[in-house]
Amino acid sequence: MNDLRASIVISSYNYARFLPVAIDSALAQTYQGLEVIVVDDGSRDDSAEVIRGYGSRIIPLIKSNGGQASAFNEGVKLSRGDVIIFLDSDDYLAPDTVARAVELFRDPAVAKVHWNLEVVDESGTPTNTLVRDRLSEGDLREVVLRKGPDGYSWPPTSGNAWARRYLETALPIPELEFNTCPDLYLATLAPLYGTVRAISQPQGFWRCHPVNASFRDSFADNLRDGLRRAEQAVSTLERHAQALGLQVDPKELRFNSRWHQMKLALDRIEHAVHPGIPIILLDQDHWKAGKRLGAFPRFHFTEKDGEFWGLPADDRAAIDELERLRGKGAGFFVIPWPYGWTLDHYRGLDGYLRLKYRVAYEDASIAIFDLRG
Repeated sequence: MNDLRASIVISSYNYARFLPVAIDSALAQTYQGLEVIVVDDGSRDDSAEVIRGYGSRIIPLIKSNGGQASAFNEGVKLSRGDVIIFLDSDDYLAPDTVARAVELFRDPAVAKVHWNLEVVDESGTPTNTLVRDRLSEGDLREVVLRKGPDGYSWPPTSGNAWARRYLETALPIPELEFNTCPDLYLATLAPLYGTVRAISQPQGFWRCHPVNASFRDSFADNLRDGLRRAEQAVSTLERHAQALGLQVDPKELRFNSRWHQMKLALDRIEHAVHPGIPIILLDQDHWKAGKRLGAFPRFHFTEKDGEFWGLPADDRAAIDELERLRGKGAGFFVIPWPYGWTLDHYRGLDGYLRLKYRVAYEDASIAIFDLRG
């Protein structure tokens, strides 16, 4: 039965070369009760011509540039679906995505359904990697109240479907604060208003290409913008929790925010390490800091040809890599939150570091070892 209506809202800005693949994947869905809305957010390329080429098969909206949250808000106004998917125009979906998501929304308690995304390169060739290692599901309200949106694992925009009844409570998305990453706003609040369900198989494709926002900016710019968005997300969570009569601890929320912790870790590094001294940063390349972290040249752990090469196989390999990088000039070994688990896992490495090198700084947020002794 297709008694629940569904809407795919494709938001696009200057992605004319990718847009047809996204639209075609939406039109190819097996679910019958579906509408496809394409919102162009003031593109300066050929996006409008691409959109007009689909005629009545889609619902078009060509608007002035207002940011991604603006595109989401306007798309929902046009939509009639009980289930709404926001699809980035450089991504695309598997044919049965909507059908599988709608089935889970037959439970009226569900606010959000999500699925993993397979990473493809610029041309759409699979890379055999997933965007997330795993996805959370269930009643996640208490987790979010304690840890915020970083407390559970969820995919980026194109890996989510939302119940309209939830969106009507949460929208409009604040357009200035979430001109980018409006999925953060929605993912922050969804567990307050219903359960989260996960589809076990990947149902979409996330395109990795140089124009992605996450690749354009420097680490400093990404940290500044990420911290701003994280603060907005936490503040929004506090307001909604208060309105629902729920208790939150603002200090704990910020401690569990990865962007707040990155800023705190950088402050600790700048206090403990002289500028210009190379560091080994154990972040599994999640910080995307490149070859420099602010004033500090950095090595990955482990490293090959200047790139992250995965975690070491065992304690012996970890110690050998540490000493190899020390021989290349690394002066400090830095383990920021939440990667402290690696010292519990590599107990031999932990003992080696504490026996041979001085602890320059250590607290719940970071451990810094001075390798120069």
